[in-house]
Amino acid sequence: MARLQAVKVTHSVRSRRVDDRFYRHLVSNLRTGVLAITRNGLLAVMNDIAYRSLGLPPQTNDLGRPFTEVLVDCPEVIGVLQAAFDSDDLPNRAEMRLRRTGKAIGYSLSRIYDDDGQAAGATLFFKDLTQVEQLEERERLRDRLATLGEMAAAIAHEVKNPLASIEVMAGVLRRQFRDREDAHDVDVREQLDDIIKEAKMANAIVVEVLEYVRPIQLQPESVSLIAVLAESVTMAEGKIPRGSVVMDMSVDPDVPDLTADAHQLRQMFANLIANSFEAMGGRGRVRIRARLLMGEVEPLGGTHSLPSRVRVEVHDDGPGISADDLERIFSPFFTTKPQGTGLGLAIVRKVVDAHDGTIHATSALGHGTTFTVTLPVTPIRPLSFTKDGT
Repeated sequence: MARLQAVKVTHSVRSRRVDDRFYRHLVSNLRTGVLAITRNGLLAVMNDIAYRSLGLPPQTNDLGRPFTEVLVDCPEVIGVLQAAFDSDDLPNRAEMRLRRTGKAIGYSLSRIYDDDGQAAGATLFFKDLTQVEQLEERERLRDRLATLGEMAAAIAHEVKNPLASIEVMAGVLRRQFRDREDAHDVDVREQLDDIIKEAKMANAIVVEVLEYVRPIQLQPESVSLIAVLAESVTMAEGKIPRGSVVMDMSVDPDVPDLTADAHQLRQMFANLIANSFEAMGGRGRVRIRARLLMGEVEPLGGTHSLPSRVRVEVHDDGPGISADDLERIFSPFFTTKPQGTGLGLAIVRKVVDAHDGTIHATSALGHGTTFTVTLPVTPIRPLSFTKDGT
């Protein structure tokens, strides 16, 4: 009898161990982030996808620590978890944005009840929606491009040509007053200079609008990234005075040539670098880093792998961008510059999208700004585009 009871106990212990292993494997292999805390605020569960989605490095001693310590860099997640026991109306499908990484996170929050029906903890299921959000933004961008494309021809005819005429006629008049030193003539010459300057500025705005709405016709070829970046720095210096800004560029030796449009990439990186020059006002450092990201095997044991990608980071030591502005910097016509059009970064994003890549920015006031561009070594889809530029 005693032996039979011992066998039952042994079997029960083994079953419990098997169950424990099974549940650990279940949580670790879920394709969504899982994070659970106890009623007294200790971290009980956090799988690898949760760490990656939140941009946190996993530590072996995280479990059992106060979750506020582990998630100190993610105050948005802390706020959601702290509200788990304050209300019965818990969010089932909600979204939040992590300010530190700029990622969009979709989540569901629920309580964990024990056998007595008492709240023993809370669990957060979440998924990185950044790529989904980018796809939605591409669709919105496509609609805006279609509308703006219809306006482009009218703008070119009704605005661009008259501006050119104003600039030419003002230049002719200025030459007539060029050698006159009478105070009145000097005043007229200065006014004509202002007219020419403003006409040039208005024409540049029209040209930028047309560049934004014009379909991108990529000319793909084998492109050396280090050569493109070096040429982009030179182009940026032609747009904005570099001053005493120090350039620090590093491209890992294993970064291969890309299949891309070299001209478009030069324009895109030149815009990012010129923005850094302008933000720093001639002082500071711009750091450019490029590295290879190896292809990843598809989830659930797929036999196909995602193509290798190259990640380029452009970081400056400028004043940084506020959190509110950071969310809108890629939106067309949004600008914080007195004479800006708000199309520079929108065009940058358009070029990145055309190459089947991604771009995002991270920044904080007083801590500079980093633009991260990820480009496939070989695009997933052919580099061809419709008449609306998508």
